[in-house]
Amino acid sequence: MGPVEIESFRALLTDQGRALLAELREFTPAEELALATRLRREYPAELVRAAFEQARLRQRAREKFGADADAMFFTPDGVEQATRRSVADWRARRFAGLGVKRLADLCCGIGGDAIALARSGVSVLAVDRSPLTCAVAEANAAALGLSELIEVRCADVTEVDVAGFDAVFTDPARRTSRGRVFDPEAYSPPLSWAIEAARRTPYGALKVAPGIPHELVPEGAEAEWVSDHGEVKEAVIWFGTGAGAERPHRATLLPGDRTLAGGRLPDPPAGEVGRYLYEPDGAVIRAHMVAEVAEQVDGRLVDPMIAYVTADRLLPTPFAHAYELTDVLPYNVKKLKALLRERAVGTVVIKKRGMAITPEELRRQLKPSGPNSVTVILSRTEHGPLMMLGQPA
Repeated sequence: MGPVEIESFRALLTDQGRALLAELREFTPAEELALATRLRREYPAELVRAAFEQARLRQRAREKFGADADAMFFTPDGVEQATRRSVADWRARRFAGLGVKRLADLCCGIGGDAIALARSGVSVLAVDRSPLTCAVAEANAAALGLSELIEVRCADVTEVDVAGFDAVFTDPARRTSRGRVFDPEAYSPPLSWAIEAARRTPYGALKVAPGIPHELVPEGAEAEWVSDHGEVKEAVIWFGTGAGAERPHRATLLPGDRTLAGGRLPDPPAGEVGRYLYEPDGAVIRAHMVAEVAEQVDGRLVDPMIAYVTADRLLPTPFAHAYELTDVLPYNVKKLKALLRERAVGTVVIKKRGMAITPEELRRQLKPSGPNSVTVILSRTEHGPLMMLGQPA
């Protein structure tokens, strides 16, 4: 980023820039043209342009940062790539619980993780190579009253000396101008370098894509998959926790800090569908810990290759959604349509695994109508595709 972009951003930090941002806090796209015309009579045109862009970014960022977004500053890439607050807070609590006091946050971006760490009492060196990103991270630390705990340094992370720090956290860039990067060695910096950096301090953590192949997790490390409200958000490889040998995998569900550790159990057998069906959380599935859930509920798989667990009794677990089944039948659209019509079902929640049909396409075929609701779960099995009807248990 050149000096023009940084100068434009710094103008937003002035009294005039902050006043303009305050006026734009709740603007809507329908108001933009008239509002921009009026504001250009009172403020410099370039400042108005920068303020509108920042106001739009703040509105987008509310999903990740909540009320903090209205005080923070962002770049377009920063909003897209920043860790959401709930996940950053969880990771910060883990670091603090390990006794970490000083941490080097490499590839810090706009400072989402650094903010969470500082709020947990950890002193952070936040490093990024982009001057504009560093200016934004510095402004965010100041805006949230955390400047004393966050030092922002503009540098190449591969040249930062982490001696004396308790921990390193690295969040490599996984996107380029051409889109998402799937090869971990094409991350910036590469996965191999980030693993080495994580091992230079007593503790380390490395953020990776949730789809990382398990064989790329280093020996002795712990891999954690994190979901928020049922949606998998990220994976982290941890070093120094001592958990890697016996419990190499961890699935964490937010909110609630529910954590399942394990990853050594063999897959349970497949068997007949019982009265209850359990749908493991996405983080559990990514961590290959469906067997741990099956053990919790005394269950079996619907199919050896499908992540649905079935059982004959209800044993609640926070790591899976349970459904009480009323019907288990061979998959047949005509039969399903007739059942829904007979039961006056107008609201259908469709879930499926191992079958090519899309829920939207099936819903169009079913044409549901009526006051009642049902969950329809479709699954491939060794004996052919099944449709299972039921309700959340």
